[in-house]
Amino acid sequence: KSEKRGTISKISRELKEIVFIIQSQSNSFHSKRAEDLKRDILKQAADLGKELPTVLLIHQMDGHEGAWTILPLMRDFSVTYGRNSSWIFFCEEDTRIQVVKLLETLGRFDGSKEWFLGKALYDEESTIIHHYAFAENPTVFKFPDFAAGWALSIALVNKLAKKLKSEPLKSDFTIDLKHEIALYIWQKGEGPHLTPVPEFCTDDVNSYKVDHCATTFSNFLPLCGEPVKKEDVFVAVKTCQKFHGDRIPVVKQTWEREAALIEYYSDYADISIPTIDLGIPNTDRGHCGKTFAILERFLNHSSPRTPWLVIVDDDTLISIFRLRKLLSCYDPNEPVFLGERYGYGLGTGGYSYITGGGGMVFSKIAVQKLLASKCRCYSMDAPDDMVLGMCFSGLGIPITHSPLFHQARPMDYPKGYLSHQIPISFHKHWNIDPVKVYFTWLAPNTEESLNGKKVGYNREDL
Repeated sequence: KSEKRGTISKISRELKEIVFIIQSQSNSFHSKRAEDLKRDILKQAADLGKELPTVLLIHQMDGHEGAWTILPLMRDFSVTYGRNSSWIFFCEEDTRIQVVKLLETLGRFDGSKEWFLGKALYDEESTIIHHYAFAENPTVFKFPDFAAGWALSIALVNKLAKKLKSEPLKSDFTIDLKHEIALYIWQKGEGPHLTPVPEFCTDDVNSYKVDHCATTFSNFLPLCGEPVKKEDVFVAVKTCQKFHGDRIPVVKQTWEREAALIEYYSDYADISIPTIDLGIPNTDRGHCGKTFAILERFLNHSSPRTPWLVIVDDDTLISIFRLRKLLSCYDPNEPVFLGERYGYGLGTGGYSYITGGGGMVFSKIAVQKLLASKCRCYSMDAPDDMVLGMCFSGLGIPITHSPLFHQARPMDYPKGYLSHQIPISFHKHWNIDPVKVYFTWLAPNTEESLNGKKVGYNREDL
């Protein structure tokens, strides 16, 4: 008995030395998910009968628009937890944690040494979304799959905090956070590489494979009741005359039929499509003028009762069918601006934005608030997605991130990363057969069936 008591007190001591950080978001759907996970972690800890660990929600951390990029928080972590903790453990709201297993797993590593632990992802090839640091052989550089959870020893946190003090983060883009964090920690070879930990898993909670797992992942595509109605989603496609011949036919062969309300906006009215000329000339750079004209039109001319607007490029491949499921989780009475989140200048008071190619989703109320403000394009050819991010940031309306929207092609992502997703969009036709990509990755007949399990369908190396 006393031996058992000894083990439990050791567990509680170790548990108290872990700080859990949940990658939460302030949107009501997401914050509730994160709160549920926090409750679950604390309940497991309480069931062990011992002192509770610290569990923090990233969106509640004060004043950091860029808190989600994690590195700006290192100094706070070091100051607050640098003496009494051993590990900072990060996870997503849909990561599920077996606390005792996690303790056993972390117990194999000495927290006073510099450790960076996670489930390893790597690039098959260097592509646009990534840095070219490893272009010769990208598979050698490993970075963590956030869905499985990942951990930094406090020794490493203290070291990173010190480094950030002397060399503040440069104010440029945050595009692929997991890769950028791993690159920063690696410090051109002077810092630790990611150590792969087999107990950090992304298999479904109910899978037979998860017996050895300390973490699992519970959500391939959220669904919170009936999917929103087809008529509740208005789709705006941005195009221009030079792409009418090659890109628009792809939309028509693939996802157009899933959309009940769809309009094509161009610099030229072509009745065969048909496109609507918004009277805004096409630009080679950004499309801010065109996008704001679309927002005005949605508010003033579209069906006044349509609660959701999606703006996509003419080379975006999207599943409206799956998007309607996802939107069942969001409250259309909240200002929602949803898609794949990037950051600009977040080390120095910049802003987050939704990257346009993967699709930008707005609740009508978000569009109303935006247009009621004075925030507009600083030039007609400014990048629309960045201006929108700046405007919403100024209005205090948060960006809502979903990893199911993709700014690039399926082949541009690690296979392991896509394996726990039912994706909503991909972007670009470059060097692929876009119709084939759509039918392989996004078409409704490849839908998950059989009581929510994913069906295996053939995703050749596209």
